[in-house]
This record gives sequence, C-alpha cells and structure tokens, in this order.
Amino acid sequence: MLIVQGVSLYQGTTVLLKDVNFQVNKSDIVTIMGPSGSGKSSLFSWMIGALSPQFQVSGELWLNEQRVDTLPTAQRQIGILFQDALLFDHFSVGQNLLLALPASVQGPARRHEVESALARAGLAGFYSRDPASLSGGQRSRVALLRALLAQPQALLLDEPFSRLDASLRDTFRQWVFTEVRKLGIPVVQVTHDAQDVPPAGRVLQMENWG
Repeated sequence: MLIVQGVSLYQGTTVLLKDVNFQVNKSDIVTIMGPSGSGKSSLFSWMIGALSPQFQVSGELWLNEQRVDTLPTAQRQIGILFQDALLFDHFSVGQNLLLALPASVQGPARRHEVESALARAGLAGFYSRDPASLSGGQRSRVALLRALLAQPQALLLDEPFSRLDASLRDTFRQWVFTEVRKLGIPVVQVTHDAQDVPPAGRVLQMENWG
C-alpha cells in the first residue's frame, strides 16, 4: 500500500498543495487530474525524492508500512514513467533495459530477463536495435519495460500517453494497465484526459487540494 499523508507543498509563499491525503492499495490504479501548474508533477517529484530545492514540503510518504520520504531516491523503490521515453540513444534497446535490472540479477540471467520482457511487449528481436529507429509507441513500451524491470514496489505514471496518437494511445494504455496489474503494486497516474482513467478507477481532483 502507498500512503500520502498530510502533504503540503509550497513555492516560496505560494501554496501549491495543502494537506493532501490519499492511499493506493496493491493492484489499484488511482488517477490524479487537475489543470497545468496545479502541482501534479511537483507531487511526483517529491514522491521519488527529486523535488527542486525551490519548493518546500511537509508530510509523509509510506510504502508497504515503511516511511520512505526520508530515504534517498534509489532506496524508495518507486518507479516513474514520464511523457517522454527518455531512452539513452547511445545505447541499444537491450542496453537501456539492462541498466534497470537490480544487481541481484546476474550473469546470463540479465540478458534472458531483458529478452523475455521484450518478447512480452511484442518487441522480440529488438535487443540490438537503435532507440532512434523506434516508433513513438515502441519507445513508450521500452520505457515502461525499463520501469518494470527495476522491480518497483509502486509506480507513478506522469501523463505517459499524452504524446501518442489516439489509436495507439488506447492500445498502449490498456497494455500498461494489464502489465502493472500483473505486478500487484499500487499505481498513481496524472492526466488531463478522462479517457486515461481505467474502468472503475478512482479519480482525485487536484482542485480540492489547493
């Protein structure tokens, strides 16, 4: 379970978020909606431990009964998927994915893990491909695989569907939701598009948090 408890976010004297509280159970996907500039990305930056020093924050973040907002980013075990795939173009697709694997996966098992993930995503044979040669949808799938191969205990989706065309967006969105639910981890996404909300999914409106 992921718990955001009593979080207030300030930029100087400006209040962006005030006393935000919500929890996300394992396998649940909670959607946060709100206008641009309402603090969605800043909230995510705080959750992963990458909030700019220009912001001040109070409150707590708990994951699986452990407080994690006091931990370094690498120890929080929270993955994030952005609007842009942010792949390293000087590495192959496979090398990009190898970077995400925990050190506990060693030897030939590392390549096997990556090849298996690519096959599940419909990208069999893409291990040696140049990321620059991929379509937008293929880059998005590789980015999600990279987030999942890190074995996160929670996942944040920061408008990852917004730059895809309508037909590809729907297909990729359904694939993402299927993959994350297989892991049984809490997921939080931010979006401007109500169509991104999964069936029976819970929606939180940021206008209520200012």
